[in-house]
Amino acid sequence: MDEESIEREVGVGPHPLPWPEGPRFDPELLRDGDRRNVLDQYRYWTNEAIVAELDTRRHPFHVAIENWQHDMNIGTVVRTANAFNAAGVHIVGRRRWNRRGAMVTDRYMHVSHHDSIDALMDWAAAEGLAVVAIDLVPGSVPIETALLPERCVLVFGQEGPGLSPEVCARADLVCSITQFGSTRSINAGVASGIAMHTWIRQHAR
Repeated sequence: MDEESIEREVGVGPHPLPWPEGPRFDPELLRDGDRRNVLDQYRYWTNEAIVAELDTRRHPFHVAIENWQHDMNIGTVVRTANAFNAAGVHIVGRRRWNRRGAMVTDRYMHVSHHDSIDALMDWAAAEGLAVVAIDLVPGSVPIETALLPERCVLVFGQEGPGLSPEVCARADLVCSITQFGSTRSINAGVASGIAMHTWIRQHAR
């Protein structure tokens, strides 16, 4: 392996002896190295240990995305939800989704599936979560000026058609992201990042 390849290598190599002890450490990672895309504080931890630690400080917002047409952006939404430590991700519609964009971050998230909008709404009501639809539709409130509920589920539509009318009609709040160009909408993955960071700016401590 040449020097340039070594410099590009992600993560760390085998842990020098003696190995740290404790149930959170993965013996195979300690032996072979940890090339995962995780923070240094999680090096050599098992996936289960990482999830358990994240669970102690997850934010009380969830993210849902409609998946009627096998949307390619779902992976990006999941990866962003991991970055902001959302409480969970919810796939509405088709159960199968393209995981490539998630870059295996779904391993550290709680990902749930709902067959229909009704099922998502029933779940949100049972959990006491406000439903916030994110789409550029008539009557929507600019997210730059909106106060997002602290306990909520942010719902995103698909690239192109956006959210289904049923979600917008039943949501507690409909927010749009102000745009200044010629395109009607922005990428769903980008929109999710903007919306999640808006929540973070308002509520994260």
